[in-house]
Amino acid sequence: GAHHDVVVATHRASTVDMAALKGDGMWSKVKGIFVKQPEPRELLRNWQRQLRSEGRKLDRQINEITREQKKVEKEIKQAANRNDMQSAKILAKEFVTSKKTVARLHENKAELQAVSMHLGEQVATARVLGSLQSSTEVMEAMGKLIKAPEVGLIMQNMSKEMMKAGLISEMMDDMVDSAIDTDDIEEETEVEVHRVLDEIAGETMERMPTASTKQEEDAPLEEEVEEEMRQLNARLEAMRSA
Repeated sequence: GAHHDVVVATHRASTVDMAALKGDGMWSKVKGIFVKQPEPRELLRNWQRQLRSEGRKLDRQINEITREQKKVEKEIKQAANRNDMQSAKILAKEFVTSKKTVARLHENKAELQAVSMHLGEQVATARVLGSLQSSTEVMEAMGKLIKAPEVGLIMQNMSKEMMKAGLISEMMDDMVDSAIDTDDIEEETEVEVHRVLDEIAGETMERMPTASTKQEEDAPLEEEVEEEMRQLNARLEAMRSA
């Protein structure tokens, strides 16, 4: 009798309490306390796994672009053989852009490896202390990776997890923003385009029958190509600002 009534009353009270908790959103907070949080070492292993996976994706991209570069190189030689310097110059610009992309992907891969190495160093500390230590090296590397178009989104999500775990503090806005001077880049690219043409099609251009009078004849052609490139850049600029 009496004992049964107490049990029923207690059950009713707990049911009411649960309903009240669920009703005002407190339940999720209570549940959060009891739901087992991932172990620091488990977090580190998961991040390292993700970083390796992203590194492999970058490797595939680098290989793809490198294969394309070989084709473009061949096309530059063919254009030079036809004495079609306009096409050769446009292709050379494409070649320069792809070289820069490959260099950037290699940098991203190095940053991924640096983050992974720092995470590896944290494993022993996490075993002893049971928590993660704040790391400025990881924060700096993550700041760079967030800006990388190829891995940015994955890195943003990972950095949120790292903040939650106390490995990095909140990223500063100026770490994510980066100012780029486009005029300098344009000038730099122009110099590199000429270098690429010289390296890939230099011999072909020297073998041309007009080699002796090449200098005098080059001037109007150069101006023509420069004008073409200016128009092309203007069109690209207009498309960007549209």
